[in-house]
Amino acid sequence: MKIEYNNLYTHFIFTTLHRLPIITEKHRERIEKYITGIVNNNASHLYAIYANPEHVHFLVSRSPKLSEETLASIVAESSQNFINQHNLCGSNFVWQESASAFSVSKSDIDKVCKYILNQPEHHRKVTFMEEYETFIKFYQKTLDPVGKHFSK
Repeated sequence: MKIEYNNLYTHFIFTTLHRLPIITEKHRERIEKYITGIVNNNASHLYAIYANPEHVHFLVSRSPKLSEETLASIVAESSQNFINQHNLCGSNFVWQESASAFSVSKSDIDKVCKYILNQPEHHRKVTFMEEYETFIKFYQKTLDPVGKHFSK
């Protein structure tokens, strides 16, 4: 059945392999613009994005034809290739094998956009791991003892 109307908002978080801080300020905006283009070229819309040195947040309304996993895979593969082709992060740039995708209600779009765009200030106070653990707790999941997998 064709979906004519939808509200499929997703907050994605991608991390660099081993959480290495290799996305530099010099290339941050170019990487953000490229990811924005990938999202827009896949029948989706990007609302906010911020590339931190070791992770990227972005909020999209996605096409109902794409699952979160499909869109994340498209963005990850394409942006990884772009970053490597243009040598934007030194040697071989790689995203971690898994990403996070959190659903967002329409009433929270503005709040999440402000959160994403305020990343530099936010990370002056909170580390990436503290931030990540807060997300997991908020979405009612816990890290396993090794901290690599999630359970409900």
